[in-house]
Amino acid sequence: MINFPFKNSILSSLIKVRINNLEKMIENPIITQDKIFHKLIQTAKDTKFGIEHSFDKIKDYNDYKEIVPDRKYEELFPYINEIRKGKKNILWPNSIKLFAKSSGTTNAKSKYIPLSYETLNECHFKGGKDMLAIYLKNNPDSKIFNGKGIILGGSKEINTKYIEGDLSAILLENFPFWVNTHRLPDIKTATMKNWNEKLEKITNQSINQNITNLSGVPSWMLILLKNIIKKAGVKKITDIWPNLELYIHGGVNFSPYKNQFNSLISSKDMNYLETYNASEGFFALQDRKDTGDMLLLLEYGIFYEFRNIKELNEDYISLKDVKTEIDYEIIISTNSGLWRYRIGDIVRFTSTNPYRIIIKGRTKNCINTFGEELMVHNTDQAISIACKKTNCKIVEYTVAPIFFEETSGAHEWAIEFNKLPEEIDMFNQILDEELKKINSDYEAKRLGDLILRKPKINIIKNGIFFYWLKTKNKLGGQNKIVRLSEKRKFIDELKQLNI
Repeated sequence: MINFPFKNSILSSLIKVRINNLEKMIENPIITQDKIFHKLIQTAKDTKFGIEHSFDKIKDYNDYKEIVPDRKYEELFPYINEIRKGKKNILWPNSIKLFAKSSGTTNAKSKYIPLSYETLNECHFKGGKDMLAIYLKNNPDSKIFNGKGIILGGSKEINTKYIEGDLSAILLENFPFWVNTHRLPDIKTATMKNWNEKLEKITNQSINQNITNLSGVPSWMLILLKNIIKKAGVKKITDIWPNLELYIHGGVNFSPYKNQFNSLISSKDMNYLETYNASEGFFALQDRKDTGDMLLLLEYGIFYEFRNIKELNEDYISLKDVKTEIDYEIIISTNSGLWRYRIGDIVRFTSTNPYRIIIKGRTKNCINTFGEELMVHNTDQAISIACKKTNCKIVEYTVAPIFFEETSGAHEWAIEFNKLPEEIDMFNQILDEELKKINSDYEAKRLGDLILRKPKINIIKNGIFFYWLKTKNKLGGQNKIVRLSEKRKFIDELKQLNI
């Protein structure tokens, strides 16, 4: 490993070159997207999919919408399955040997997202460089490269024709050399399947290191930090790593976890940076301090479309026609051959100059059983406020409907607390009131308890959520709790384990 006084300065300078490219993208967003669109179509016109859908006849976006139907994963799977069997030039030129096994929920059924060479280098790795570039621009005195970072990733499997696994594991194995000199744990540990063994190995490898940054899903990162604190016999993680300055997170809303991180990290210089990075691509990142929105990345081999979720009869639109304060389903076409792919995410633009977004939830990860249109964005915000007002801390939560029987319906919550509120009824009251403030549809359905009664809260014993994930073989990596579901499967399983 290189070790000389100017190391941090040199690496910082190299990263900052990316800023010029970002500024060009911001200044010319529509032109940038148009170039991406034509490049994608031209590159894939001789693939099986391109021939079947007459890519050679597509001249503009209107042609594209007319000729190529939008698709969910199930509709794209036959093509993906052909690629997994070793066939070439199906969705994207040449063969694809890497697949991100999507496990964003605890559903047993997995999705296999193809990862081309272009997606790795022109999207995911490019996103990492730009993320660091923006961070260094906003924090010019950063010493992040003077130490190492912990990247908490998942596992992978090698098959005869391809490699599959969590996106994080695949990225780790393909990182540029300069990244590997600055990260922990070692690759063997990072991609282990056994979470408990991985936890101990990461703890042992990092406890005596100069750690300056962390990356990973919040719930799993908290488990790691608490384990290291316990083993070191200290009260704060900064007692071990005084130079810790950055935590990079994404995939779930961070607000329910913020208080717990603050309680473990006692540093006024600590920074938190959100990214919108999924198996399908690196979409956005936080480019300003202390804001809840992210800059949409437009030059990453991804062409974006949007549809107003309140007006599903309306046509899809491209970036130039989006407006602020409207919830859109996001549709992508990518340099891995995901054509007009509905990833299931809902975003809202906070700005169109430049284009900045917030993630509002998922089309499937919501509750609309009673017409309340409750999204994860709503529940995350409400529970965060309720925790603050009642001086409590949560570990995890999930919500499901209580269906109409003799009386009205309700929402049933299962919450694991790290610190219980003094009065659970007060917590429930505040939670309910905040949901009313945030979501007018919820407020309307709560009127007079005619459709929705007050939420029902189950206090889940410590460790039950963790054990639940373990029973699903979903420990570590990118695995997340289902926040909202219109089915009772998850919450009923939790309640059974909680007896």
